[in-house]
Amino acid sequence: MSTYTVAVIGTGPDPSNPSVQGFAMGYRHAEAYAVDDRAELVGAADVVPENVAAFAEEFDLPDDAVFTDYEELLASLNPDVVSVCVPPAIHRRVVVDCARSGAVDAIHCEKPMADTFADARTMVQECCRQDVQLTFNRQRRFGKPFTEAKRLLDEGEIGSLQRVEIAWGDFYDTGAHTVDLAGMFNDECPAEWVLAGLDYREEDIRFGSHQENQMWAQWRYDNGVYGVCSTGAGSDIHDAAFLLRGTEGAIRIDVDDGPMLELERAGEREAVDVGSETMHHTGEEEGRFGSHFQDRAVAEVLDALDEGREPVLSGKRGLNTAEILFAGFESVRSRGRVDLPLELDDNPLEAMVEDGDLTPAVVDDE
Repeated sequence: MSTYTVAVIGTGPDPSNPSVQGFAMGYRHAEAYAVDDRAELVGAADVVPENVAAFAEEFDLPDDAVFTDYEELLASLNPDVVSVCVPPAIHRRVVVDCARSGAVDAIHCEKPMADTFADARTMVQECCRQDVQLTFNRQRRFGKPFTEAKRLLDEGEIGSLQRVEIAWGDFYDTGAHTVDLAGMFNDECPAEWVLAGLDYREEDIRFGSHQENQMWAQWRYDNGVYGVCSTGAGSDIHDAAFLLRGTEGAIRIDVDDGPMLELERAGEREAVDVGSETMHHTGEEEGRFGSHFQDRAVAEVLDALDEGREPVLSGKRGLNTAEILFAGFESVRSRGRVDLPLELDDNPLEAMVEDGDLTPAVVDDE
């Protein structure tokens, strides 16, 4: 078992007051490394001096381990593993610089993957060129409601999977989790096409990126399984956050006023035990935030390094999800079905706002 030095780039502001401007995910990454004997946190960087100073105090970092310039951190500390927790718009720049630094063996980056499809591709390509392991923090893959649902699927409890229906969250930000999970349920198959429509009448900017108010998207995987996602008004298309439909039954995750996981066969529905775990956390208080599966994600990052294999959270798999998300926005822009592979570089939703095709009104919350 190896020991890895770790640095966090993008500590974020006060973690006790998360918002759509920032969730201070650097703290959650650091807490996860702290409970793994293979990891030693050796440094942190943030462009805001008071943010990184507060982080350093929380995790007992010395003054010479604190930076406002991440390139100085890389040159000075040569960390084996870097967690990138900056906004999506600068993921590419930081990830590529880390990969090219010559010191880093692995980069664990926050989601969403990037704010353009070109940036998402570039990160995966450059890390491949530099032989650097790249992962994205899609930590819900390790939550029991999802792992148990996958087990039931693999054991044939509902026959062959036909459709994954998502009725929770939004398409771009939460979609980095939900569409990723749909891919996990369907054995990481790539999609063939995406068809979508959206409404964006009130401005909603999260972590620097525009986010639709309401959306409907459908896609088909190359094995014939379908994905469906409904967000915003009308998203209650069924009585659960996820519905996995099979030829012989269904699986529901986070049932309205019901169990966290439910199996339906022959018209009978039964709860499946997942302990205290929910879609978001284990239900146990661990550290400042409680356990939100970050520790399991970090363990997978280090396990893959130890074993020299592709991580469950790999950038390659993340690109399958990003392709569906950006293709959904492109379907809206092109007013038709988008066949894959996706051949575009930008973010169609951002472009439609910039071009005036979408004109969301700024709503004063006060």
